[in-house]
Amino acid sequence: MRPIEAELLSGSDLYREVVLEKLLHARESVWLATANVKAMYVESKGRFVPLVEVLDGLAARGVSLRLLHAELPSHPFRAAFDARARLVEGGLSLKVCPRVHFKAVLVDGAWVYLGSANLTGAGLGAKADTARNFELGFATEDFDVIDRVTALYEAIWSGAECKGCRLRAVCPDPIGAAPTKRREMRSSRRAGRLGKARRLARHTSESPRR
Repeated sequence: MRPIEAELLSGSDLYREVVLEKLLHARESVWLATANVKAMYVESKGRFVPLVEVLDGLAARGVSLRLLHAELPSHPFRAAFDARARLVEGGLSLKVCPRVHFKAVLVDGAWVYLGSANLTGAGLGAKADTARNFELGFATEDFDVIDRVTALYEAIWSGAECKGCRLRAVCPDPIGAAPTKRREMRSSRRAGRLGKARRLARHTSESPRR
């Protein structure tokens, strides 16, 4: 164990710090991880707009956007996404994994939020305190925390965890060919081990195209 510098966030502070202060001002990349995805609204240029509109603006500035989620996004989110050609054509990359339950917002590879809040109005959106979920999380620029979050995210995104996954049969979009029974057994015995060497190897390699 070692001490890290972090800021504990709750309530509307989550929205102000994560969305208004960091996400909206991303310069290079935004990686989002969430279980649920809904058409949450945020403040931008003096008005409340769907998050998808903000993401479209970031994509127009060349910011790389990823969204890793566990469930099918809500219908309003899908409709807003489909209406923006830039996002549909690759401005926002989406991948689904039914095992994803961690919530993270990684901005420019240099700042990260980790906590309980989903990408929803009641989680990270601009809802009043009396209508928000009770959420907790922390934000940090700690290098090791960011490295470990990046490694887990990349392992899921690239499909490195797919071969040994026991939920592969119910996954709507598994990556790569299904393993043989013998390989599957070996992979299940290795499941849960995410050693430092494996993290570094994944962090430096490119994700395969799907």
